[in-house]
Amino acid sequence: MSDKLTRILASAHAHATDVITPNVDTWNTAKVWPRNASDAAGAAGLTGLYAPEEFGGQGLSLAEGIQVYEQLGLGDGAYAFALSMHNICTFAGCGYGTDAFKETWARDLTSGRKLANFALTEPQSGSDPMKMYTRATINDDGTWTINGAKAWVSLAGEADIYFTVVKTSDTPGHKDMAMIAIPADTPGISFGAKYDTPSYSFLPMSEMYLDNVVVSEDNIILPIGQGLQGSLMAIDIARVSIASGCCGLMQAALDTALSYSKNRKMFGGKNLDLDGIQWMLGEVATDLEVSKLLYRKAAEALGTPEGPLMAAHAKRFVPDAAVKAANTCTQVLGGMGLLQPYGLDRLSRLAQMLRIVDGTTEISRVVIGRALQKRAATLPDLAVPKGYGEAKDDAPLAAE
Repeated sequence: MSDKLTRILASAHAHATDVITPNVDTWNTAKVWPRNASDAAGAAGLTGLYAPEEFGGQGLSLAEGIQVYEQLGLGDGAYAFALSMHNICTFAGCGYGTDAFKETWARDLTSGRKLANFALTEPQSGSDPMKMYTRATINDDGTWTINGAKAWVSLAGEADIYFTVVKTSDTPGHKDMAMIAIPADTPGISFGAKYDTPSYSFLPMSEMYLDNVVVSEDNIILPIGQGLQGSLMAIDIARVSIASGCCGLMQAALDTALSYSKNRKMFGGKNLDLDGIQWMLGEVATDLEVSKLLYRKAAEALGTPEGPLMAAHAKRFVPDAAVKAANTCTQVLGGMGLLQPYGLDRLSRLAQMLRIVDGTTEISRVVIGRALQKRAATLPDLAVPKGYGEAKDDAPLAAE
């Protein structure tokens, strides 16, 4: 591990323990994004993880930077998720944006003075980005006029710019898709009512509406034809980042259960002396270690042909393990685990949220299943027994 990565991970850990954990309940009560906290994250170097140093970023690889969310997840998984999406957008803007865009936005994004977020999903499409109705019309002066709606936009009304995926024609398919960054103060952009999200109400999420929004061609991040491919890469990064944050969540739940059960007296001893409690928490500890190995392996694969499949494995396994861990640790505390001051109810809800965002675990299973079909096609056939009445020379069923 490089000295730089060691320093940044230490900063992320300190941010989680000193800024997030002591204040997250207050944030949720206030239902307002803690801009002072994200400003502090920027000052700590946590908002430009993958951006080049020439723009004020840290210049980390994806495999290195994604480890930051494990530390931030110790404090809160939703907060870690929001910063992960900001970092993905900052990475895209600094890596693929026009020179004019970089001149205007790069240093504000890497420093955290300005926040960015990603807008792909639409109200009617969910996990199917091919069902996209947001349209961009290219004007004679090169500007783009955009109309449409996006759903589940995080940092809605709080971010300063939204990296938005659009179609540029009515032709079916993805060859006309592009990504353009829309500043929040552009006329015609508005937001719906905030979604009611009790366990992470400080993170504003809502629909975003675009009514004849005119954006300069300087703000094109991915040109026509590259929008979907770039979006899928962003989602893969997000899925591995979520798995990283889930590891922090699991560690927080496990530490809560250990801190409680080591002192809880029962049956003439302490809870943690009981085999049953040790076995329950031991299973959580094993799942946590496996999850760390899996997300880090997936992070290393990003950008390679194996990247999407490894991201799917991480998104399938780790959030499920986090849900199980949070529930198990709640069970260890018994009735006390249901009380708000211990935080396990919040962790349980967050783990469920992280199973869903940026592709449900079921979508990951689809990706994995298709990869298994491809592998099966390369393997030799094994004899399959014939049923009564079937001809021995029946041809095998054709692959669908």
